[in-house]
Amino acid sequence: MLGDIRIAKDIYIASGHTDIRKSIDRLAALVQEQFQLESFSPTLYLFCGKCRDRIKALLWEGDGFVLLYKRLENGNFKWPRSANEVKSISWQQFRWLMEGLELEQKTAILPARPSAFC
Repeated sequence: MLGDIRIAKDIYIASGHTDIRKSIDRLAALVQEQFQLESFSPTLYLFCGKCRDRIKALLWEGDGFVLLYKRLENGNFKWPRSANEVKSISWQQFRWLMEGLELEQKTAILPARPSAFC
């Protein structure tokens, strides 16, 4: 289905800023060359411009790429600024990001690992 991002198995965020004028081919090349990740996999890659009010998302659907673009009219995305690195995020963090929140919420209850009883 065109643009159904729920097919993504993983989500990666490109920290720092990316030239949002880049096309699908240039973003896919960036994923492969700079981050050494496979752009032809069901993975959602997120890129943000310098002003932090626009993002592009790249997703391989099996028969071609989908490029999604979002521009905020008010406010900006809470984008990590450490340059030239890629970070895996969860669907929860993705939702926080789209809602204008930080990726790491201090008051969020994080998933727990099973442990032995006392």
